[in-house]
Amino acid sequence: MNLLLLNVLLAFGWCALFGVFTLGNLMAGLFVGFLALWVSKPLFGETTYFIRSIRVIRLFFFFLWELVVSSSTVAWDVLTPRHRARPGIIALPLDLERDVSVMALANLISLTPGSLSLDLSADGRTLYFHAMFADDPEALRRDLKAGMERRVREALE
Repeated sequence: MNLLLLNVLLAFGWCALFGVFTLGNLMAGLFVGFLALWVSKPLFGETTYFIRSIRVIRLFFFFLWELVVSSSTVAWDVLTPRHRARPGIIALPLDLERDVSVMALANLISLTPGSLSLDLSADGRTLYFHAMFADDPEALRRDLKAGMERRVREALE
């Protein structure tokens, strides 16, 4: 049974129960539905839905944090007279197996201010991206692999 679909149906049922279809009410319905499914977990047998859902939420909050930090860094560099930007193109070897994971990582990198995904190698094992602050390419690779790539792999693979 697809628990994500069941959770979404429970969320819409929650909204229908109150007669208010807003984003906040839908999110509350998703949360209450998740809790209801969690309580009835023994009925569904072995499933990775609950762990994967928590990992997707962690990825979301990690990305929000990265968005705030990188936005602040870019804004500071633009607003101050001394510019620290040392742009460069970085090759990031990937450990991701699924195309959806590679796509998610490339999009998250592009959505982060100061960076832009450029290309994927023909074999799909290396992602090329532009970084506004590429003083230390190896440190940048390490940070991306330990941070964003690891969380994408945990959430989507």
